[in-house]
Amino acid sequence: MKVVVLAPDLLDRSKIDAVAAGATFVGVAAQLPAAANGADLVIVDLSRPGVAAVLTQVVAAAGEVVGFGPHVDADALAAATAAGARALPRSRFFADVAAAIEGRAS
Repeated sequence: MKVVVLAPDLLDRSKIDAVAAGATFVGVAAQLPAAANGADLVIVDLSRPGVAAVLTQVVAAAGEVVGFGPHVDADALAAATAAGARALPRSRFFADVAAAIEGRAS
């Protein structure tokens, strides 16, 4: 399974890597469309600069996209959902990363 992740925060990365070992991590949103090509799953920190601009491309390129962001940023969560991603507040995503990835936390 090919998993691509944009989560520059090291603590976030370690929590995701514990569940999705072998995932490819990218450093900036501009790298996502190319990296997501053919990916089974893309995990995106919706609070990172440039994510909104590439999210539609990422959704088109990948099998599934899961985004997480601050619960107070309802606009970013709604925009991600509108683009075709499954968007979760970061608290729900990190409460059980495996469930969030599998779609049991949405």
